[in-house]
Amino acid sequence: MKKTDKIKVVILCGGRGTRLGSETESRPKPMVEIGGRPILWHIMKIYSSYGFNDFVLCLGYKGEGIKNYFLNYQGLNYDCILNLKSGAIRTLEHHLLEDWNVTLIDTGQDAQTGARVKKIERFIESDNFMLTYGDAVTNVDIGKLLEFHLRHKKIGTVTGVFPVARYQFGELFIKKNRVDIFHEKPIKVRKNALINGGFFVFNRKFFKLLKEDDNCILEQEPLERLAKTGQLNVYKHDGFWQCMDVARDAELLNRLWRGKAPWKIWKD
Repeated sequence: MKKTDKIKVVILCGGRGTRLGSETESRPKPMVEIGGRPILWHIMKIYSSYGFNDFVLCLGYKGEGIKNYFLNYQGLNYDCILNLKSGAIRTLEHHLLEDWNVTLIDTGQDAQTGARVKKIERFIESDNFMLTYGDAVTNVDIGKLLEFHLRHKKIGTVTGVFPVARYQFGELFIKKNRVDIFHEKPIKVRKNALINGGFFVFNRKFFKLLKEDDNCILEQEPLERLAKTGQLNVYKHDGFWQCMDVARDAELLNRLWRGKAPWKIWKD
């Protein structure tokens, strides 16, 4: 059995993405397209490239759009023949379908990030799991990230990245590889400071710090407490990382896709 076989990837897909304007009026933020595919698909391809094919999607705002995408995946992405009586679908192309297990869970329209994660606890059977946001892509080495997490034996690992100047993100105050203080969205981020880039790995002990109350925010008390108790380490990544927070970001990612997208580590 491979070490990736039981480790699931949890992706937060429930936010409203209001800063993307018209892009998210009719669809959830993770369904905004980069190169004709939802950014969520790109994130899943990153993990899949390292052998992680078991996903738990925390749905919320317009979650039916994500559910319908995966329920109709073959028909939406490939030329195909459909048998109306049996419902069987046969693709007409030679592409191999993604070998993904996708668990789609409605975690509520108004739940905050911590509550969404707590609500999927029952679907995590292994000692460790991965977690990220449904709006950022990167070329971080997921395999090395996991190895780092297993080696230091702390409850949590956050991928630290360098921010785009115009944004506010959770700032990481670091001593060696340990997060000493997790400061969510300071007014001004220190020069050359690492910020929370998502792409977490957690031991399931982390669930004890979360609540199903919709007001539980992952980036506040749970991560702040983890840092204060010395149980949150940072995996430093100085390569490519880009979130999709506003329409300008979506435009940038689409331009990169038309060239040589840094996060595209898989073969067509």
